[in-house]
Amino acid sequence: MKILRLRLAGFGPYKDEQLVDFERFDSDGIFLISGKTGAGKSSILDAICFALYNQVPRFDGSELKLRSDHCEAGDPTFVELDFSVNQSRYRLRRSPAYERPKKNQVGVTTAAPTAVLQVLDDADGSYNGGWRGIAAKPGAVGHELDTILPLKVDQFLQVILLAQNRFQRFLLAKTEERRAVLRTLFNTGRFEQLEAALILRRKGLDEQLATSQRDLEQDQTAAAQLLRDEGPLAAPTAGWFAAAQHDLAGQLDAATIEQARTMAELTAATDRHQSLLQTEQRQLRRSAAASALASLDSRQDDIVRERSDLQNAARAARVWPQVRARHEAASALAAAESALAAAQAQRTGDRPAETAGAGAAGRSRSDVASPETLGQLQLVIDGLLGRLGALEDALADELALPELDNEIAELLIEQLEGTRALDAARAQADALPEQIEAITAEHSAAQLAAARQSDTMIALDRATLTLEAAQTVTRLSSVLLTAQQAELTASGDNADAAAHYESVLARRFSGFAAELAARLVTGDACAVCGSTAHPQPALGHDDPVTTHDLNTARSTVTDRQSQLLVAQNAVQSVNLRLAEARALTSGRDAATVTAEHDAATAAHRLADRATATLPDLQARLAQLQSTMTRAATSVDQLRGQRDQASTAHAFKVSQREAIFGRLAAQRGEFDSVRGQATHLHDELTQARTLATALSVVDECGAAEDAAQSRLTAQLAEEAFTDEAAALAARLDQPEIERRTRALRVHDDGLAAARATLAQPDLADLPTEPVDVLPAAAAAAAASTARDAALTRQSSLVDRTGTLSAIVRRVGSLFAASAQLHEMQQQVRQLADVVHGDEPNTKRMRLENYVLAAQLEEIVAAANIRLRTMTSGRYTLEHDDSLAFGGARSGLGLAIRDEYTGRARPTHSLSGGETFLASLALALGLAEVVTGQAGGVTLDTLFVDEGFGSLDGETLETAMSTLDSLRAGGRTIGLISHVDSMKEQIPATLRIVVTDRGSSEIEGGDATG
Repeated sequence: MKILRLRLAGFGPYKDEQLVDFERFDSDGIFLISGKTGAGKSSILDAICFALYNQVPRFDGSELKLRSDHCEAGDPTFVELDFSVNQSRYRLRRSPAYERPKKNQVGVTTAAPTAVLQVLDDADGSYNGGWRGIAAKPGAVGHELDTILPLKVDQFLQVILLAQNRFQRFLLAKTEERRAVLRTLFNTGRFEQLEAALILRRKGLDEQLATSQRDLEQDQTAAAQLLRDEGPLAAPTAGWFAAAQHDLAGQLDAATIEQARTMAELTAATDRHQSLLQTEQRQLRRSAAASALASLDSRQDDIVRERSDLQNAARAARVWPQVRARHEAASALAAAESALAAAQAQRTGDRPAETAGAGAAGRSRSDVASPETLGQLQLVIDGLLGRLGALEDALADELALPELDNEIAELLIEQLEGTRALDAARAQADALPEQIEAITAEHSAAQLAAARQSDTMIALDRATLTLEAAQTVTRLSSVLLTAQQAELTASGDNADAAAHYESVLARRFSGFAAELAARLVTGDACAVCGSTAHPQPALGHDDPVTTHDLNTARSTVTDRQSQLLVAQNAVQSVNLRLAEARALTSGRDAATVTAEHDAATAAHRLADRATATLPDLQARLAQLQSTMTRAATSVDQLRGQRDQASTAHAFKVSQREAIFGRLAAQRGEFDSVRGQATHLHDELTQARTLATALSVVDECGAAEDAAQSRLTAQLAEEAFTDEAAALAARLDQPEIERRTRALRVHDDGLAAARATLAQPDLADLPTEPVDVLPAAAAAAAASTARDAALTRQSSLVDRTGTLSAIVRRVGSLFAASAQLHEMQQQVRQLADVVHGDEPNTKRMRLENYVLAAQLEEIVAAANIRLRTMTSGRYTLEHDDSLAFGGARSGLGLAIRDEYTGRARPTHSLSGGETFLASLALALGLAEVVTGQAGGVTLDTLFVDEGFGSLDGETLETAMSTLDSLRAGGRTIGLISHVDSMKEQIPATLRIVVTDRGSSEIEGGDATG
């Protein structure tokens, strides 16, 4: 990292903008920052620290202390730093929070802090790409800087910016504090991560071992349950599981033998029981067959009668179809005769007499005589059909009358509605001209008012400006009084400050002689007259005036003059604005101007309303004109529709009157043509019914005669004397089937009983029934014993299989546990060593070990310069001895005094010795870090004070050491009051204090 350029303003003692170009010192390598005490030398380092880390440690992190007390309200406060890291050039601009006057000049408010980070594009390696923004808020800038420059502020102050009172901190730091700095510089955080990973790995292995042990104990408990062992258990071992498996296997062998014995006993008992059961079953079959044969033989006479009845029923069944046919023919003939009688009765009832001419109009009764023949009935039917055909047209006309009446009524309503609509349209058309005339007049008036809109707008704008000017006159008059009072107060304060300054200046001049007298020493020459005798030295005042008092009084005068100038400018500004406002009002008062403004507003509103109503009036006028045109068209259309409806109504009425005439001629003595047609239809139906009945009676009579002939022939063929004998022998089909099944069952039972008794296995059976109960009891007892043995064997088989699975799993667990235990011991030992625990005798953690190696390099590099600066007396030593109280060790430092040959703590050095050791250590640290490829390159070093504690010879040696660093390309900035350093270091930044009390930097401008 290298600091390139610093620009600041309003920061610390620097009121005006200052620029320091550190690159101009690259060729010198070393430059001096000089100036009086309190001038602001350390403030340059404060500005660098504030830009990078947004804090200045010596101000306790308070941003409000950073703004220069010399700043006025409008002066800026900022720090802009250019720096480079890893070949990239950055620009960081930051401003702190500070109090400033509010915009209304009443009270103060806190300005928010700002920060902007940019990088210089160098795509072509020439840095000609311009600045490109990276972040523009303090939080975002801080995040980006953490990536760009991974140094904390305390670490930065220890290795790059060796601030006043912090110079020796790295030398005197404790192990942990020194480790934090070295860890960041050398990027060794990965070793701490490795340490944490090892600890996590060790814990994981511990948990795996514990889990494995728990699994073994759970398997042991399960195995004990399989053994039915409820006693206390020893630690699980492979031998215990093998013994358990052997024990359970012995129990299984014994149970298998017992199960085989009980099975043999059960087989013998079962065979005996089954033999007795079979003998009992054969005895029962023999008894049942004998009983069945005796029962069947006792019913032989009944069986013979049943067979005869079934044969007679079969003959009767062959006669039955002819009997049924004859009965059906007789029933049909009786029904036809009954229908004929009914038809004759209906036709011979009272009916209207008929005129001689068949089919003549007006005939109401038939003249057909009854009873008639089929030929006569056919003539009557033909006559009725002819008369019905003559009435078809009249029926059509009569059916159309209701629809025609509806059409006449609808046309009458349409005619009336058309007349009303025509009258309404005529009334609307008559009223439209008057409405059009009224709207036309209103439209003309609105056009006239709208034409004045622009004039009223101009008048309103003029009146508004005048009203605002009058209001401004009223407001500024009050402001002018306040400003004049402030000017008067500022003038008095300025006069008082000037008088106080002249008084202090006079006292200062009068006290010069006393100051000279105070420095006179008897025997030394006077600086004024050169005399070595001082008989009457001047006496000073009791309260002498110091330079600080004079500067304070001068600053007060400057402030009071500035305040008076501001007050005078304010009065002048108000007077100018007041004159401009009065010119706009032309001398009129506020009431007159307000009345004029109200009148202009009313006139403009009237013109606006007229303009707004014009489109509506135009639309209404166009609508009325269009309505008038449509109304004329509508009147013509409505007149035509009404006339059309009247014509259609008259036509329909005449059509109805013609139909009524034709129907009157056709009705005769009936009320309607439909009534006459209905009567003729009834007579036609009766004639047709009677003719059908006559024909059916003839057909049924012939059918009955034929059926009787067929029945007589069939009775003779089946040997029945008559129909009654056949009916007596007839059985219905369900009865025939029932008797047939009964005969089949009897025959089958007789054959089965005889076959059973003839079977060979029933021939040698004992006469007395056998007893099977004792054998059944013996078989049941044997079965119970077999089941118990089988259950025990099955349980032992399952338990043995489960235990075998447990033993196999336990074998795997024991093997895995051994590997885990070995790995856990290795990881535990490695983690303890890395963590600095036993057997690590140095109690040095891995990261401390790596950093210790780096620290040894730093010490070696530092000793090269420390030996030179101390003439070989002192050298730094890396102290890796055990720390007191068990604290971590490995990063300690000690100082070896070659005069005594012993090492001692670094804090035992004197002030000058501590400075030299700290300087050598800082230079060694920068050299080693720069040489590390993965670390942060430190190309700039600032040293604040400390050289005053060195004697001349040691200072000369230290300066030679610092001068040797220029060969490495570093730039070193020194802050010191030592005069000899000013002579030895030509490149200088000089901080001077101006007459106003603020500071300025000389020699820091960029060149080129």
